[in-house]
Amino acid sequence: MRLGFSLGSLLSVEEIFDCAKTLSRYSADSIWIPETWGMDCCSILSHVSGIANKPKLGSSIINIYSRSPALIAMSAATLDVISDGRFMLGLGTSSKPIVEDWHGIKFEHPLHRMREYVDVMRLAMSGGKVSYDGKFFHLKNFGLLIKPRRIKIPIYIAAINQKMVELTWEIADGAIFYLRPLHELKTTIEKMQSKRKIDVACQLITCVSNDSEKSIIRAKKTIAFYVSVGTIYRQFLASQGFKKETDAIFEEYAKNGLSGNHVFVTDDMANSLSVCGTPEDVRRKILQFVEAGIDLPILQFNPVGDVKESFELLVKTLASDMK
Repeated sequence: MRLGFSLGSLLSVEEIFDCAKTLSRYSADSIWIPETWGMDCCSILSHVSGIANKPKLGSSIINIYSRSPALIAMSAATLDVISDGRFMLGLGTSSKPIVEDWHGIKFEHPLHRMREYVDVMRLAMSGGKVSYDGKFFHLKNFGLLIKPRRIKIPIYIAAINQKMVELTWEIADGAIFYLRPLHELKTTIEKMQSKRKIDVACQLITCVSNDSEKSIIRAKKTIAFYVSVGTIYRQFLASQGFKKETDAIFEEYAKNGLSGNHVFVTDDMANSLSVCGTPEDVRRKILQFVEAGIDLPILQFNPVGDVKESFELLVKTLASDMK
């Protein structure tokens, strides 16, 4: 079974490197580094490539507003050279608050922008000069000074709404899903894969502990966070049968912040959206997502207690599955 690991968000830089060292002893498919408003994923990936020299390396995700496609082409080519052809580029649109409030860029026409972004990336990676006159991007005689390790680096798109899902299946090599209920994943994947086969990855909130209750609470806190601050996730989950829960989570967040609103995440919600529990529970739940059509489960590591001990438990739990 292919297994990826997402390291970041709840981890320090040093903890990410320690986890990468642990994974270097096993046969993980890939290591993914997220990027939101903390660490720059390209810098982290560059260092991780020297620590773990077997797994593929992915960005999950770089948003298409904060950097130009020419710059990301440079970063992707460099990372692919450094990693000896192991880099995978994960792209996404992020969200209006992050793009407009923190990067000062107008969040508009995400579908059209994504299409042009991927066009420019592919042209740049081909090794020739790029002249491009689109709605958003205008390049004249751009070319990479560095010779790419490969002329085609796999591009994965993070997709939530249906239009982005459809665009992903049209132009990308892979999809990255997140916070999608099991029943919805199965239906969507069956429908889309019948049109065109691509690699389907899903980042899964993952918490493991010999104390099941502790791991479930950790998963619920992460779900509550994304429902609280992520309008698009809140709306999507509400449309998928979790409106009562998302309303209660957000109302409590508006009143008292994140300190206790995870109590409104039901067990059903946690089971449908995350991988949590004892080691036996975690293995069983990952298989449920694989059976739903996920080609590559990406386990978003959420430590329960001591980070090192928690990650060792997770990796040892899945060691026999990483083949």
